[in-house]
Amino acid sequence: MIRLEPDAPQSVWRGAVAWAREGDTWRPWRLPPERIATAHAPVLASRARSAAGIRAVVHTDASALELPIVVLDDAVTSLDVIVDGTLWQRVPLNEGACTIRMALPPRTKKIEVWLPQFGEVHLGPLLLHGATHATAVEDAGLRWVTYGSSITHCRSAAGPSETWPALVARQLGWDLTCLGFAGQCHLDPIAARAITSRPADLVSLCLGINIYGSSSLGARTLAGQVSGFIETIREAHRDVPIVVITPIASPSRERKPNDVGLTLDEVRGIVADAVTALQRSGEKRLHLIDGLSVFGPDDAHLLLDGLHPDPEGYRLMAQRLAPRLGAVAGTVRIGS
Repeated sequence: MIRLEPDAPQSVWRGAVAWAREGDTWRPWRLPPERIATAHAPVLASRARSAAGIRAVVHTDASALELPIVVLDDAVTSLDVIVDGTLWQRVPLNEGACTIRMALPPRTKKIEVWLPQFGEVHLGPLLLHGATHATAVEDAGLRWVTYGSSITHCRSAAGPSETWPALVARQLGWDLTCLGFAGQCHLDPIAARAITSRPADLVSLCLGINIYGSSSLGARTLAGQVSGFIETIREAHRDVPIVVITPIASPSRERKPNDVGLTLDEVRGIVADAVTALQRSGEKRLHLIDGLSVFGPDDAHLLLDGLHPDPEGYRLMAQRLAPRLGAVAGTVRIGS
């Protein structure tokens, strides 16, 4: 048996900003835990403890795997195991402690264990039974960090390997760090700090829907905060392409003013204006994608609640974003 602990050097676990050891288990973090108090946002802290995009990736000849997991709330979604690029098993999870056990095909293969994208979990070491070897993927592909709201967090995706960021990363062979925080994408400094601390060959930012929904920024402040967030990232990642994606369609919100008097269409325009101003000031590696071209009014039948895409909607987003993000990233030398 081979034991793979999440915080071990050269770990096969990928996508976490940090791991916190708590007794015999580990808690994943997608923001720096030592700085989380500076966010002054308990809900953001909770979202940062969910495991969207966090997975183990290992080449092994194991005949079975075992993973102890503690589910801390009933919001947790499923766990996915991928074998050689194909879904092997999707495991529904319920609140409480359990141990996941499953047989694996009897050959050397690449296994991916995708943790639930929503809710909070602790986990024990990944145990590989019958294994004579288990090695991390040496070239994990282009390093991609993506930031956004619930529409990047993707609670309603079919499973953690089928969020739109996971689908894009799997299709293009990229090493994903997903910083989607449901309801909590407000250009927080701690999120910018997390992005600047991660190695990256591409950064994408889906901005605007939470700011509209919570009325957290208005016409006077939004463009400047978008600019400042991008400029903070640029200071750390001098030559890395940055892609900004404006909000996808939400028909009932497009012309409806929020509590600070902005419609979603106006928020989309302000975010785009901020990007355009930076491009005109000399930002050559900053790119803009109109969210309506990713998921537009004609796709509204794929919204569960008028705001969040259903599983097919997330697949559609991945289908449309993969070639566009790939075209931007094609100019980047991996590992630069």
